[in-house]
Amino acid sequence: MTVQESTTAAPDAEERTSRVSADAIWRLPVTVCRITDFLGERASAALLERAVAAAYGALAPSTVDGTQVIPKVRRSRSGLLAVPELLEAIDEVLPAVERTLGISCADTEPSYGLNVHNDGDFYRAHQDTRGVGYSANRLLTFVYYLHRRPRPFLGGELRVFDVALPLDSGRAGKWEDRTWQDWEPEHDSIVFFRPTAWHEVRKVECPSGRPEDSRFAINGWLCARPALPSARDDVDPLPRTFKN
Repeated sequence: MTVQESTTAAPDAEERTSRVSADAIWRLPVTVCRITDFLGERASAALLERAVAAAYGALAPSTVDGTQVIPKVRRSRSGLLAVPELLEAIDEVLPAVERTLGISCADTEPSYGLNVHNDGDFYRAHQDTRGVGYSANRLLTFVYYLHRRPRPFLGGELRVFDVALPLDSGRAGKWEDRTWQDWEPEHDSIVFFRPTAWHEVRKVECPSGRPEDSRFAINGWLCARPALPSARDDVDPLPRTFKN
C-alpha cells in the first residue's frame, strides 16, 4: 500500500475567510415545545364549551401592545376566561419545558386570555416582548388550542420564524432570509416557546362565520413578578409603575 501526501499548503485564516460568500446566512431554528392531547377529551370538551359561550358574549377587538386596535396588524377578538385546569396542567409539565427551552420560570405568575379567530382573522409577525417597557417581564409564551371537530376552519397555523443572521456582522439582516415552521392549531394541543421568538397567526378561513366554528386559543405568558421596593426606592421622589 502506498501512502500519498499532499504537497498543497493549508490556506491561512485570511484565505479561508475570503472564500466564504458575502451573502452567507446563519440559520438558527427556534425551539418550540408541543404537547398533544394535553387535558384529555373530557376536560378539553368542557373548556371548549365555555370558550364558545364566551364567543357569544362581549369580546373586544384584540389589541397590539395591549392598547392599540390595528386591524392591518391584528384581527381577532379577545376576552377573559378562567382556566384553572389548564394552569394546573401547565405546572405539571413546566420543569420539562424549562429544561428544553433553557429558561427558568421560578417566581413567575401567569397572564392569559381567550383569543377567538373567525373568517379573515390573523395576526402579523410579532414578538411577545421587546426587552423593555410593555411586556418586558414575559419569560415564557404558551398557546393552548381548542376547536370543534372535524375542524370547521382552514388556516390559523402558528408560524414561528427561525433566526437568520448574516455571517458578515457588518451587514444588516433581511426579513426574507428567514425560514419558518408552521404548527397546526390542533384541538387540545399546547405549544411553548420563548417570547422573543418572531411568530404570527396565519389567516383563518371559516366559511360558516359562526362563533362556535372559530379557532379558539388561550394565549398566555409566565411573567416575572415585579421586584419589591427597597428602602432606597421608598424615598425616591419619582413615581414608579409596573405594567404587565
